[in-house]
Formats: sequence, structure tokens, C-alpha cells
Amino acid sequence: MGVKLPSIFAERMKSLLGDEFEQFMKSYEQSPHAGLRVNTLKISMEQFDEIAPFDLRSIPWCETGFYVPHGVKPGLHPYYHAGLYYIQEPSAMAPVELLQVEPGDRVLDLCAAPGGKTTQIAAKLQGKGVLVTNDIHAERTKALAKNVELYGVRNAVVLNESPERIANAFPHYFDKVLIDAPCSGEGMFRKDEDMVKSWEHHSVEKCVLMQRDILEIAARLLAPGGTIVYSTCTFAPEENEAMIAEFLNVNHDFVVKDIPEENGFAPGRPEWVRQMMPEKAEETEVVLDQTRGTARLWPHLLEGEGHYVAVLQHRAGQGLETDQSGVVKEGAMEYGQVVDVSRIEVKGNKDHSIAASSIAMTKADRKKERLLRIESRESHDRQIGGGKNSGRQGKKGKDYGGRKSERGQGRGVDAASIDPVAIYTQFMKEQLEVELDGETVCYGDRVYQSSVGAARLEELKVIRPGWFVGTIKNGRFVPSHPLACALNASEARRSVNLSSADGEAVRYLKGETLNIEEERVVLKADTVAKGYVLVCVDSYAAGWGKWLDGVLKNEYPAGWRWTSV
Repeated sequence: MGVKLPSIFAERMKSLLGDEFEQFMKSYEQSPHAGLRVNTLKISMEQFDEIAPFDLRSIPWCETGFYVPHGVKPGLHPYYHAGLYYIQEPSAMAPVELLQVEPGDRVLDLCAAPGGKTTQIAAKLQGKGVLVTNDIHAERTKALAKNVELYGVRNAVVLNESPERIANAFPHYFDKVLIDAPCSGEGMFRKDEDMVKSWEHHSVEKCVLMQRDILEIAARLLAPGGTIVYSTCTFAPEENEAMIAEFLNVNHDFVVKDIPEENGFAPGRPEWVRQMMPEKAEETEVVLDQTRGTARLWPHLLEGEGHYVAVLQHRAGQGLETDQSGVVKEGAMEYGQVVDVSRIEVKGNKDHSIAASSIAMTKADRKKERLLRIESRESHDRQIGGGKNSGRQGKKGKDYGGRKSERGQGRGVDAASIDPVAIYTQFMKEQLEVELDGETVCYGDRVYQSSVGAARLEELKVIRPGWFVGTIKNGRFVPSHPLACALNASEARRSVNLSSADGEAVRYLKGETLNIEEERVVLKADTVAKGYVLVCVDSYAAGWGKWLDGVLKNEYPAGWRWTSV
């Protein structure tokens, strides 16, 4: 057998699966399935089909996902470095597909690192709407930010915050919330043997406490009528059906949206809660059967690792009565009408803390909160400070998280005389053929285009307040690598195309200087060849270079370079 499973785990699964157990155990004798997902922010499915360097087979639950043949290493191809696809385990693609993101949505990926699901969400948004992506572990946000940048995401904000603090800044703001919850990881035993070793230390009980808190706070983050997708990569019913039933039991404005039993997806197992946790089952009996509409992804029933997914739909209140000032009348308070949820004191025991968004308020509470009003999305934004404020300057010497900025002010130039927005704007006019969406935000010497009003971010630990477009140095603008990654050749006034077939692209990705004849530099009207050039691999943007007299100086950042032989 390929993987030695903990005996306690195997015994529990035998008890739960019964006749299916033998088939389940045989799946551990097979190799895990590898997959990649096409990044449609940079390339269409039709275009990728024409240039795909591998023999690929479609993943049935993700239209942009493909199985990678055993032995193929998609990370060792220039297309990976150009951000044309993300290497992702096939089952892990399911939660975002079930979130049903549409362009223009406001979406939160709450437990996001290293960023696979974030980039999947971004591709569905197609640059429209808002994407806030967060991870509570500072070290993990490095990979998250890099993936957001590599895959050309223009409308993302990257946070390193607790869910509660995000809820204070974004109350009832998001149309869709993804919770890829921290879990005991049982579904990953076949793929990662380290998960087996850490399983006993990363106990189910500890995970349940985290999951409960995250779900409750997610309800405060969601706009009326919105959707939460909760997912784990574990088989434990305590972390799956029991967790969802507990949430529904105290958040009556939510229901499970049934996931179709297709593509190998199996239904949830509420009977396991009754079998293993009779007290919990009795407590949640009214809603427990709804969890049959959730989905379990089993390694013996489909080509992927073990996952669990629940789609939680909020039922927005209809026709609530208000007085002339817009205050909800006594007895009419429902989820989503609280503007300032931080003012409501919520009391509850450790196991059943109730989200402020779903409290049935007492008469005394209503008098205390007499100024609470039903607000439209637009007026709510104006109150919070989410309106446009071009050229906003951050607090000197600090980034959005209160830490020292990554770079100091430009040296050799009087900082007080610098208008960073003007310098940046002039560069864009000279170098690009497109106006960039969002609010221009300057922090220290760094310039961003942000899809979120800057005022919302002032009290949060922010890794990226938006699309990092460049830096002011000595009174001039230096474009960033993330700016290049998110552009296409038609948007740049100068571009050069390198072929993945002849080794030239790999040499660029390794940081080498290239000899490029002037006729290979593609120019827009009234543009000279000298200057910054968008370097493309088979016509897809990979980074910057500087062209002068037949030489392309390499601007590919050292930390991103191709290091394989």
C-alpha cells in the first residue's frame, strides 16, 4: 500500500463507510491526480487549446481545468512563468466553481494562501468587481501576493488579517465569500504524506473551534442575498456536516443550496452526525437533513483527492417595514439591515456565539440602536469611505498594516517636490495604450491601482492595497513586474515577442541580456524603439525589458527567475 494511514483514522472510516471501505482503501494504492487550470485572464480556452504543450484531459467539474499526464512537469515550461496556467489539485477546483462568481461581484477569499482559489476567482471576475483575498499567516501571504501578481490580477487586495477585523471594515459588503477552512487534512493523505504525520497534532477538535468562528464572522461579511461556500479537505463529519448544521441552527436566514450529484460528487452524510455525535444531532435535528445537499468528493469515486463543499445561500428579507427615516420598525429586523455591526454587543457561550447579523433584537436593543438604518449599497459605501479618491497618499513611513514600508522615499530628489501621481500618469501616457481602472493609491514610493476605497483599509494589515504598478525613484516612475504580468501586448506602446520553442524565452526568464534587432520591436504609432518594452512569450506578457541599440536589457526580477536546468 502506498500510504500508511493512522490506525485510528482507518478504523473510523471503516465504521462510517461500511461496504465502501474496501474500495476507499484501494484508492490509496493509486497515484494522486495532477491538474492545471487555464488562466483566462491572460489566454482564452480556444487560444490555449491551440498552443497547449501537453496532452490534456478535461476535469468534468471545472471547464478550465485539465488532468496532467503522469510524469509531465508543467512547472518546467515558459507558459507557467508567463502565468498561462495554475498547477492545482483537481478536487480543489470545485469550491470556486460552486461559488458561481460573475464579473462585477464583490468576492472575499477568506483563507486564501497560496492563492489557487484566488486566481480562479479572479479569472471568473475578468477584472470587474472587487476581490479581497486574505490569509491570517503573514509568511503565507508572500506566496499569495506573488500568485496574484504572476497571474495578472488587476482588481485584488491582499490582506493579512483576522476575519473579525475584516468584518469591521467590510460589514455586509461581499456578494460571495469563500471559506477554504483550516482543517485536519484527511483528504490529502494520499497527496501529501506530511499531512499524515501532522494529523494527530492538528486535531479535529482544534479545527472545529476555528471553523465555527470563521463561519460566524463570514455571516457578518456577506451582503443580503449573498452566498458562502464552505470547503474542507477532510472526511471528518465534525468539521463538515456537523459544522454546517450548527451554523444553520443559529443563522436562520441561511439555507443549503443543493449541489447536484454528478461528476462523481456524493451527497453529504447527516446520518454520520447522528451516529457519531448524537447530542449534536439532537440539537440540530431541524436543519441537519439539509446537509445531505452538500457534497463529498471521494478519491474512490472520482479522479481527485478528498474534499467537502457546502453552498450556503442567504435568504434576503423582502418588504420590511421602515419608518419615515428608514429605521426598520420594531419586529421587522432581519439579517443584513445593520449598518454598523460593530456597535452591537453579541453575547453567547463559547460553542454557540451568535453573529450580530442574525440576532433577533430585543425591544431595549432596538431603542438603543434607534439610528440603525437600511442602506443601499451605494449610500453604505459613502458612509464607510469607499468612494473614489484618486491619488490618495498613505501615512508617511508606514504601509497599510502599520509596518514600515518596503522601500523608502526616492533619494537624490526633494520628496516634498515630487507629485507621484503626476509622474506616474505621465509615464502611463508615454508607455501604455490603456487607462487603468481603480483608484490610484501612493504609499511611500510605491504606486497602486486599488479596486477598494482606501479608507476601508486604513486599520487593516494590508500586503497589497491593489494592483502594484510601480515605484517612484529619483523623480521618475519605474514600472513593476506585476504591471507587466497583467498587461497584454496590445496595451503596450512597445513589445517584443520571444518564442518558447527556440530557448530565447527561457534565456529571458533566467535573467539574461538578449540581442534583439530593432525590427523585432513592435511599436505603436509615433513611438521610438528605445525604452521600456513589454516582453512576451509566444505573444503573452512575461515581464519588462529595456531596449537600446539592438540590446534588450533584462528587467525580469531576480526572485522570479527560472532556476531549473
